[in-house]
Amino acid sequence: MAKKKLKLPLAYRPVGLVLGWAGGALAGLAFRATWKAVRHEDEAPEPLDENRGWGEILLAAAVQGALFAVVRSAVDRAGATAVERSIGVWPAKVGDDHD
Repeated sequence: MAKKKLKLPLAYRPVGLVLGWAGGALAGLAFRATWKAVRHEDEAPEPLDENRGWGEILLAAAVQGALFAVVRSAVDRAGATAVERSIGVWPAKVGDDHD
């Protein structure tokens, strides 16, 4: 069984772009705050930092990825809910498999 793709109406796309940008910025702030609280460091390690070990690099990537996914989902869901409440239509519909 193929998973159906969600299509966004053209009118919602600019809203989605703004929400995506805002969500990315919010996720970045959340990651920096989380890393500072967990590791007591202002900056997370970069993948090419030769002074950091694999575990630390991968931990930072996993935390960052998880936070970005959660924030993106929350922002997308909140935006869709707000659109539905304001105009009475859910902004995404399930497309057919022939795209």
